[in-house]
Amino acid sequence: MDSVLGTLSVSRRVGRRALIKLSHPPLKFPDAIGVERAGNDLREPIAVYIHIPFCLSKCNYCDFNTYEGIESLIPSFVNALSSEIGLWGTRLSRPDVSTVFFGGGTPSYLPAGSITLLSERLREATNIVPGAEVTLEANPDDVNAEKAYAWLEAGFNRISIGIQSFDDQILHALSRRHDSDQARLAVATARSAGFENISIDLMFGLPNQSLTIWEDSLKRAIELETDHLSLYGLQIEPGTPLERDIKRGTAPTPDDDLAADMYEMAMDYLCEAGYEHYEISNWCKPGFRSRHNLAYWLNQPYLGVGPGAHSSMMDRRFANMKSPRRYISAIASASVSDEVVDAPVEQGEIAVDFVEVTSFEMAMSETMMLGMRLSDGMRKSEFQRRFGISMSGVYGQEISKLVSTGLVEDDGDRIRLTRHGKLLGNNAFESFIIAGD
Repeated sequence: MDSVLGTLSVSRRVGRRALIKLSHPPLKFPDAIGVERAGNDLREPIAVYIHIPFCLSKCNYCDFNTYEGIESLIPSFVNALSSEIGLWGTRLSRPDVSTVFFGGGTPSYLPAGSITLLSERLREATNIVPGAEVTLEANPDDVNAEKAYAWLEAGFNRISIGIQSFDDQILHALSRRHDSDQARLAVATARSAGFENISIDLMFGLPNQSLTIWEDSLKRAIELETDHLSLYGLQIEPGTPLERDIKRGTAPTPDDDLAADMYEMAMDYLCEAGYEHYEISNWCKPGFRSRHNLAYWLNQPYLGVGPGAHSSMMDRRFANMKSPRRYISAIASASVSDEVVDAPVEQGEIAVDFVEVTSFEMAMSETMMLGMRLSDGMRKSEFQRRFGISMSGVYGQEISKLVSTGLVEDDGDRIRLTRHGKLLGNNAFESFIIAGD
């Protein structure tokens, strides 16, 4: 069975994900000139992701572009990130922005004044539209009344707290710094300060995590009246301390079947509690879908700033250099000419060290694979509007096969994953990969 762990971990990398490699035989398409291509239209507001690479300590399962022990770089990093935001504001002619997400790393680890400075710089360089969703990712042990008020004053209206578990032994095994009491206090503190949109992350499929322990974490999250829940299956990443422990036999190998049971428990448990399961790994109270992540799943344009951040816009996918030191140095000598405002993004400008052209075929593949993560699925009319060709004309055989295997349902208007398909999502997503010429 294709592991539920791998399937459900994908959304943690949206915006920072590994680039898709297309290998299936190419297909021929009708003339697509003038057809709207995903990630190419900047007439509508974009999403902005801001990467903060600092952590007081790095968790043993984490392979994100984060670092511990480099706090001495924080002042120069904040200056560089502020400069990059300004450069992109010029480069994109002060774009409209509908969602902002400060992620990492641990954004809440930065001094509140630094977060305020970066928020102010973003508002100067872009036009954050009224009602925009502005999220800060936080560790429980960083959340106190003083910081929470400062974050609200800086314009944040949503907080995402990385709790991972309400079991102290599990937290210790993950090398998390907080305990369950701090986790509950963080949510209560954020709520008391005035945050009306609180999300928490939980993980399942962890070593030594039983169904009972998992059920208790779900119960505690519901008792805290959390507005949004992101539930991630553990994926053992190469080179992490956890992978080494498992290879040495000092940590047990996760049980994929048990993880699948945990996922199905979450589906039933949270539905009964009134939560909407709107994306493979995400649940919310009505009206609290993550608008920032929806921009990724709908394959809309987004800009990433900070070391290692990924972007997708103007027929390009591009990424910044990962090293914070190299990033700081590159920004110090970066500039933007008025002549390049409408030109494609190129490698070497600002802090970009990777650029890939988004082909027509790639845009279709990504739109299908990301959109199928949503419980709403993919509307056939939307696919036709975006690409000027019917979904059945491109994926007719693949859809029929997925329907016959019970992974996908087709109601004539849209296709979407079945309950079984959500457990085996990777099997379905791979069917939508096609190659260009």
